[in-house]
Amino acid sequence: MEARDVIKRPVITEKSSSDMALDKYTFDVDTRANKTQVKIAIEEIFDVKVDTVNIMNVKAKAKRVGRYNGFTNKRRKAIVTLKEGSSIDLFN
Repeated sequence: MEARDVIKRPVITEKSSSDMALDKYTFDVDTRANKTQVKIAIEEIFDVKVDTVNIMNVKAKAKRVGRYNGFTNKRRKAIVTLKEGSSIDLFN
């Protein structure tokens, strides 16, 4: 897998924004990607050194609009901790 295929998008929430002060960044990643692939992709794309990678699977949620039922997409989320002195500027 290419590095740009592994990382889909950054997750910008209130909790992930507060974790950015601690050099922890949250990304949506491909559902088939493992920790090593995520680490290599982040280091290649953003030119930083990664300390740890934590990955979690987010299950699909049942949603309803009127009489139509469906599910949201399942996804995989990675929380990447950078080494001391490294940072990613997401809002540039």
